[in-house]
Amino acid sequence: MMQIRNCSAEDYPAITALWQRVLPDDQPHNEPSAVIAAKLQVDNMLFVAEEEGEIVGTVMAGYDGHRGWLYSVAVSPECQRQGCGRKLVEHALQALKQLGCCKVNLQVRSDNEKVVAFYRQLGFAVEERISMGLLI
Repeated sequence: MMQIRNCSAEDYPAITALWQRVLPDDQPHNEPSAVIAAKLQVDNMLFVAEEEGEIVGTVMAGYDGHRGWLYSVAVSPECQRQGCGRKLVEHALQALKQLGCCKVNLQVRSDNEKVVAFYRQLGFAVEERISMGLLI
């Protein structure tokens, strides 16, 4: 049975391996060990899905007091289309709601139609915005 929980230090190697497998074309600034360490200095809203002792999914949530964000939603290919991603996102949304968050954003690559469809099924809608970024 799948369990969703906050990550622990023992999970770092498994999270890193999952992200490298499921998110292989992530940008260099998203290098897993740096992201995990930086996130956990801020809060512990990095959740893992564990099944039979194995990390099969992750979601990272953030809240700045104005709106929430979802990052690094990753599910092992063997567990995709079985509800793991939906449960992870719902768990993160509930954690954000408990903090007073009333709007959640996420970013998806425009050519990733399967992932866009997944989020649409969860009630997310495409908002006409331009996403901008700056590496500092």
